[in-house]
Amino acid sequence: MNRTIIHADLDAFYASVEQLDRPELRGRPVVVGGAPEGRGVVAAASYEARVFGVRSAMPMSRAVRLCPDAVRVPPRFDRYGEMSRRVMAIFRALTPLVEPLSLDEAFLDISGWVQDGADPGAIAAELKREVKSATQLTLSVGVGSSKTVAKIASDLKKPDGLVVVLPGTEAAFLAPLPIRALWGVGPKTERGLVLAGIRTIGDLARRSDADAERLLGNHGTSLRDMARGIDGRGIETERERKSVGAETTFARDLPDGPELRAALNRIAAEVADRLDRAHVKAQTVALKLRYANFHTIARQASVKSPVSDVGEIQRIAAGLLDAVTESGDQFRLLGIQGSRLVEHAPQSALWDDAVAARPGDDADQSAVDAPP
Repeated sequence: MNRTIIHADLDAFYASVEQLDRPELRGRPVVVGGAPEGRGVVAAASYEARVFGVRSAMPMSRAVRLCPDAVRVPPRFDRYGEMSRRVMAIFRALTPLVEPLSLDEAFLDISGWVQDGADPGAIAAELKREVKSATQLTLSVGVGSSKTVAKIASDLKKPDGLVVVLPGTEAAFLAPLPIRALWGVGPKTERGLVLAGIRTIGDLARRSDADAERLLGNHGTSLRDMARGIDGRGIETERERKSVGAETTFARDLPDGPELRAALNRIAAEVADRLDRAHVKAQTVALKLRYANFHTIARQASVKSPVSDVGEIQRIAAGLLDAVTESGDQFRLLGIQGSRLVEHAPQSALWDDAVAARPGDDADQSAVDAPP
């Protein structure tokens, strides 16, 4: 079946919400995150701050050195969750086939609209207008025949971008782009590919199965297919899931430290928001880790009382991370998943911006190896 997929991404989401709520911050460099004196990390940076080289996951102490005039704002996850729910409701009014990736981005399958004769570019433009009208936030949108193409397209003209890749042009669209633009290629993988003469996505697309596997291991052929614009993954709606989770692949491999812990806290906040929106709690919390060599493990803890609170999820996930990290470890992906879901009455999201601690005695920890 021919698909038409949208990837919708709110621009500099946390920082944009802060500028929206505080008009005096508009046009000024804004960084959201912890205090530089306390080893805080940048959770988000406005585009005015990015001009100075400030990026998310950067130590806040470095951010303020790069941009001394930046306004630092502590994160307000309750407010970000509220705005995210409003935007996701707009997405679901267009199509029930919505797959949230985080508080600020999602995939939407609009194949039905297109098959009925609607123009995908017009649909994407209208989606941007609706989000802007309802929230005053800007949305960057990519449209393509697959998740890979739509995701890459949405990144090309940020902020407030709109890129439509027509069916049949996927390989030509991807070919000249740098190899690092391909989903799943981080700095370390990029260095290895460049050494092998692969600098663009098109360079990888031309490689054989054997070459791809030799260079990239078990995931080589799937990444090579993505480079050709081939990606058959469909939308996974939350209603189809027996678990609720979120994960992120880092731009560069990270050791255990402030950046990794900040990422863990952000992902825990996203999982808590999804649990709350689905009106469920989790009796098992799992941590997924992918090492720099692509080896992947999962560690999980079951609790007596089901959880959906961000502080509890942070606490359990941080304890699982404490139990496995060793000196010298480098990680390329971190994820958190809640399973064994039980329904609970709707309630407003509860957020806790406290530092995660080890799990208490009520956590029954177990370990399993996950496939890479």
